[in-house]
Amino acid sequence: MSRNGNRKLRIGIIGAGGIVKQRHLPAFKRRSDLEIVAISNSTYASAEKFCQENVPTAVPIANWPDLVALPDIDIIWIGTPPYMHSAVTVSALEAGKHVFCQARMANDRAEAEEMLAASRRFPKQVTMLCPPPYGLRGDLVVKKLLAENFLGQLHTIRLQSFHGNYLNPNAPAHWRQRIEISGLNVMTLGIYVEVLQRWFGDIDGLFARGKILYPDRQGYNVIIPDALSVLCHFAHGAEGVLEFSGIHAHATGDRLEVYGSAGTLIYDFTADVIKTGRVGDRALHEVDVPKELAKEWTVENDFLDAVKGGGHERPYPTFEDGLRYMRVVQAVADSRARNEWIAIDVI
Repeated sequence: MSRNGNRKLRIGIIGAGGIVKQRHLPAFKRRSDLEIVAISNSTYASAEKFCQENVPTAVPIANWPDLVALPDIDIIWIGTPPYMHSAVTVSALEAGKHVFCQARMANDRAEAEEMLAASRRFPKQVTMLCPPPYGLRGDLVVKKLLAENFLGQLHTIRLQSFHGNYLNPNAPAHWRQRIEISGLNVMTLGIYVEVLQRWFGDIDGLFARGKILYPDRQGYNVIIPDALSVLCHFAHGAEGVLEFSGIHAHATGDRLEVYGSAGTLIYDFTADVIKTGRVGDRALHEVDVPKELAKEWTVENDFLDAVKGGGHERPYPTFEDGLRYMRVVQAVADSRARNEWIAIDVI
């Protein structure tokens, strides 16, 4: 039995934006064993509005430290952009709360290390990062193919993640283009590095180049790339080419290509379709994802069940997983700044 006994888990939400309303709140409302008791948002007015529209019984709180300090809250649910993640997480853990943190983990590697160190100081408190949805349905199928050595020795891994959301030169800077809000995170870089390292192991070195098509956004100077290319090396020996863009008109979506000595795997993340072929096959064929292997988005239940279970099970992604991809995010920034290959120490 958890420290909460049979009473409801009490949640305080810090950062009640779109992902909380669209992704997490519906799952909360399907559970009878929790209660959302307090909301702190970017402004008191927006927190008050969120409560009125979504959780009338919750209390809006102007300043997030006051919410963290509430003695009868079990869980701090962080839905803010990355610039607040480290400060809120460390404060919440020190206050005795369990912590769920929205992705990306932090501004940079140093803040991610602070978060992990704090979680290790309080091992009885459950921590979890929000996992990426990409590749979720076919995750176990990919792992099975790799475990069976279906592709043979991997030698080339290519990833493309293209969209055209930043093509309007007159649009203001999106919050993901503002380094003081998003930190060193670049588009979907951290998301896909998390997926790739889950399947293929750690990236242990890289060289990165970036392009900013429209640096002036209504007087704001953008320094986060509009397009990014990363040459990387995986610890098991494969070479990688990772490409990200927000300035590709008519982009066809996100795609992974994996080439090995015995075959090929293509994962179309946009269509959520996996295709494979062995050397000698006439063409690639679509891989069936059996119902018993298909994963679903169960983020909220994964975390809340771990809390109710007393923290014995650590839900994925852990803060260790987060630091693994933040090391790559930091290396990309360092490589761009120095124009050199950056070696990455792996956990």
